[in-house]
Amino acid sequence: MLLRFWPGGISPTALFVCSALGIIPVAGWIGRATEALAARVGEGPGALLNATFGNAAELIIAGIALSKGLTNVVKASITGSIIGNVLLVLGLSIVLGGTKYKEQRFNRTAATTSVTSLSLAAIGLIIPTIFHRAAHSSPAGWSPLVEQKLSLGIAVVMFLTYFCMLGFSLRTHKYLFRGAEEHEEERQWSRRKAVIILLIATAFVALLSEFLVGTIESVRDSVGLTEVFVGVIIVAIVGNAAEHSTAILMAMKNKMDLSVGIAIGSSLQIALFVAPVLIFLSYAFGRPMDLEFTLPEVVAVVVSVYVLFQISADGETNWIEGIQLLSLYVILGILFFYLPEPAHTAP
Repeated sequence: MLLRFWPGGISPTALFVCSALGIIPVAGWIGRATEALAARVGEGPGALLNATFGNAAELIIAGIALSKGLTNVVKASITGSIIGNVLLVLGLSIVLGGTKYKEQRFNRTAATTSVTSLSLAAIGLIIPTIFHRAAHSSPAGWSPLVEQKLSLGIAVVMFLTYFCMLGFSLRTHKYLFRGAEEHEEERQWSRRKAVIILLIATAFVALLSEFLVGTIESVRDSVGLTEVFVGVIIVAIVGNAAEHSTAILMAMKNKMDLSVGIAIGSSLQIALFVAPVLIFLSYAFGRPMDLEFTLPEVVAVVVSVYVLFQISADGETNWIEGIQLLSLYVILGILFFYLPEPAHTAP
């Protein structure tokens, strides 16, 4: 805040870095306040609270970027959050947990159900890209309006699917997810304290997000980072940092069910809840957004989900599987670092 309001002007890059670092602990407060409230209001409302505020930092950053017309950053942050949770978070959790325990086990049925839902979500996210390429080569041609309608329809389906998943995991088949739903035993905040901290932390995240998004274009020009790299790597890591740390800590305590549940569940939440909400918000801002992603983003999501499916199939992990996930994340990071800005024309 000092950097932002200091008279005489300050390096936008310094403001970008400090805003990103500042969001991380504040996002942690939002997460803890949400957990405290969810524990006190019951399973149903608690699940809705977690859905709404679990990725609050991500939603706020993306919402502000959307209002400023940085659609590429918003869409890149969606794919970046999915691959970040699946590869970086789970990879680090498995490696650090694997250094203490030779093998760690988790509920295979719950993990497989979540990964299958994530696969369906990934398909929903790549359909508009396939549509664009197919429609562009057809005699009727391609229309941005039709693509926006297609994306809106897919967003509605994914949004409804998310609530079906909540019903499955919290009501009809909650016994499958019992291990994944355990929370670390700690003294919860009172309801009043949780609400106050949630409101204050959300306001701070909104303010810091405004600083972060406001400096993206300057940083892109001065440092040479593309909008896609900023969205896929930087915004995605910053927006989900609080959940990242929790998943890693749980793995180091041999609570692999919870660690896997956080990593996969957060990706599901991004794909089935946050992405549709951002589509709805884009209409509210008068800047309708579609779900068409660049080909490298589509490939990144597909290969990440495929590798996750392979690793989660046996219900156990060891440190080399974590290294494999991290290696893929670094490879994709290098790809997005060198990838030039996408052309804003039809292919």
